[in-house]
Amino acid sequence: MDLLAKTTESFGVRIDASNSLIQAAVYVFLVAGIAAFAAPVISTIRVLLSLFVLPGKSLTTYGPRGTWALITGASDGLGKEFALSLAAKGYNLVLVSRTQSKLDTLAADISTKYGPKVSTKTLAMDFAQNKDTDYTSLKKLIDGLDVSILVNNVGLSHSIPVPFVETPKQELNDIIMINCMATLRVTQLVTPGMISRKRGLVLTMASFGGFFPTPLLATYCGSKAFLQQWSTALGSELQRHGVHVQCVQSHLITTAMSKIRKPSALVPNPKQFVKATLGKIGRSGGAQNVAFTSTPYWSHGLMQWFLSRFLGERSNLVVKVNRGMHEDIRKRALRKAERDAKKQ
Repeated sequence: MDLLAKTTESFGVRIDASNSLIQAAVYVFLVAGIAAFAAPVISTIRVLLSLFVLPGKSLTTYGPRGTWALITGASDGLGKEFALSLAAKGYNLVLVSRTQSKLDTLAADISTKYGPKVSTKTLAMDFAQNKDTDYTSLKKLIDGLDVSILVNNVGLSHSIPVPFVETPKQELNDIIMINCMATLRVTQLVTPGMISRKRGLVLTMASFGGFFPTPLLATYCGSKAFLQQWSTALGSELQRHGVHVQCVQSHLITTAMSKIRKPSALVPNPKQFVKATLGKIGRSGGAQNVAFTSTPYWSHGLMQWFLSRFLGERSNLVVKVNRGMHEDIRKRALRKAERDAKKQ
């Protein structure tokens, strides 16, 4: 009897343990199912709140009005709009671009509108040349200034979509020098002061081309992907010093680079895009789960969120669609060039 009791007891323990394991498995599958259902709902709520409801941090978090903002590529497009918007908010400006006459015109316009309330300094330099003397001049220009905001806006794309093997060497060099090296060197000049003051904001203009690979814009895409990775790494480094880094992702904007003139829901003008960018500092927008990154304009944010979540930014479908679109753009550009050549 003792042996039978022990055997029964042992068998009963095994049954109880089996029931516990079954219950645990049921709970695990139940939790997993709830999570699988809740994840897209939570993600949708997050992106809608970030793009349409929640405000970004005030710029004064990173430096009071009266401190300086340095903007590269300042004379046209987004750079010019950043200059005008930051001047309206009471920041002094260091404007850096290639053409001195355009810088002078912009500085005069700002002076006329805001008078002594906003000071401007300008420097003409061709970032494609990567001259040490230019960077020495920039360093002297900002020496002693409280530069609290840096807008890395200068950038260059291909003149038209082009296969990588046919890309002119000078175009390759210019894209890398302007998009990558210029951003690195300017940031390295400005951020030590931010670190010493324990505050500052670094905004770097990236592109969907660096997030969603685009055939026929391979070098440009690579340069923008570099800026994404670099910004995330730099953001982590500088965070403990009170300096915020934000890589700003965008789709098309009506600028000289895009060659699109008419704005639409998917293609904002510079004023609309800059307003969204400055109004969503610290918010991810459509760039969920990408550290130190924001896609602030509402239609761009929704596009990135949808493509990343449901297709994957590097899926075969996304790459094929991008390739087909840019092959078509190249064909039309070449036909236009032929027509223009015949007219001459």
